[in-house]
Amino acid sequence: MFEKVLIANRGEIALRVLRACRELGIKTVAVHSEVDAEAKYVKLADESVCIGPAASNLSYLNIPAIISAAEVTDAEAIHPGYGFLSENADFAERVEKSGFVFIGPKPETIRLMGDKVSAKEAMKAAAVPCVPGSEGALPEDPKEVVKIARDIGYPVIIKAAGGGGGRGMRVVHTEAALSNAVNMTRAEAQAAFGNPVVYMEKFLENPRHIEIQILADNFKNAVWLGERDCSMQRRHQKVIEEAPAPDVNRRALARIGERCAEACRRIGYRGAGTFEFLYENNEYFFIEMNTRVQVEHPVTELTAGIDIVQAQVRIAAGEKLWFRQRDIEPKGHAIECRINAEDPFKFTPSPGKISNWHPPGGPGIRVDSHVYSGYTVPPNYDSMIGKVIAYGDSREQAIRRMRIALSEMMVDGIKTNIPLHQELMLDERFVKGGCSIHYLEEKLAARAEAAKGQ
Repeated sequence: MFEKVLIANRGEIALRVLRACRELGIKTVAVHSEVDAEAKYVKLADESVCIGPAASNLSYLNIPAIISAAEVTDAEAIHPGYGFLSENADFAERVEKSGFVFIGPKPETIRLMGDKVSAKEAMKAAAVPCVPGSEGALPEDPKEVVKIARDIGYPVIIKAAGGGGGRGMRVVHTEAALSNAVNMTRAEAQAAFGNPVVYMEKFLENPRHIEIQILADNFKNAVWLGERDCSMQRRHQKVIEEAPAPDVNRRALARIGERCAEACRRIGYRGAGTFEFLYENNEYFFIEMNTRVQVEHPVTELTAGIDIVQAQVRIAAGEKLWFRQRDIEPKGHAIECRINAEDPFKFTPSPGKISNWHPPGGPGIRVDSHVYSGYTVPPNYDSMIGKVIAYGDSREQAIRRMRIALSEMMVDGIKTNIPLHQELMLDERFVKGGCSIHYLEEKLAARAEAAKGQ
């Protein structure tokens, strides 16, 4: 096992990794920007290194500064968390060439699954169902592109091969709009990701977002830990996640879960990863893989009884998986609400000093957050300040516990999206289960229209 791990991230995930390391008896190094010097995880780490000013590109995305921090502190491994450099194959390569262990997949695996065209090809080889679409990248010939779209059938969606986070996508409903949409998406893809390659898929009108969590070691052992429903989204950003997914085709899910595990064995995957699917009319369609720990990993940890972050560390240290697929028997239900420093309905960021922070407690409640009373939320990063997770024997109990937790939670000094979560926990459609990825957007649009009419 490692003696010292450097955590190349910030916020709640930095604290989550730190706690996992401490439980394993591993010393930690926290890197931080100037504005994060007073963060809780910086104070709790055995060592800390300032790696630059507030701007991400000068600190948390500064690869030489992070490598230097690992060198001066004699760290053995680097955990990238999520976001920032976590799916950057060049970073993973630099880490390993510098003599450290990257706590995540091999660089070539990150490249394979980070490019959505090659990822789909790998999944097809493992018999994982994919959304109908172009065979690889779209050709340059506009006539060929038109033919592909006709074969798929409108509406279609143009996607950047190197995209992610809801960026680099454009829905096309008519042939007249196709050429312009492809050209614009290519230009955006080049500007945002340095990769102009785009591909085309059938646009599913009303799908849900279902994802499968896997763990794989260096010895071709791979298991899937169950699924999550992440359909409650706004602008492709998840707001609420839960496990297991309510009211889905479980027989097909079990087959696909095993195929995902088999795909990991085929490509030599190691560590934690997530296969993301669109689910419509009882069918699952693969869209992409995230080669890192997810924000929503706690709901799977609670239902599967596996510490995913510790598993990442143990696998990176060379351990074999200590359980098999037959040992995984998810129990109960877990729901996660992302708590953001923002106006709950206008969604404008609300950075500033938190004068009073009182997290909820009680049976089945977990709060993952780096925040404390007196902490100042900086304006430089993502607005998420924590996550509240409610676990129960049933979905109904988890929802009831979440309602109580949200009513107890106090965050004074800034605005948060807690009122939106409270509203959704009482929403009839959410309570019933099975909302599509468009439900929250449509609900918010209806609210805005109603406000205009008043």
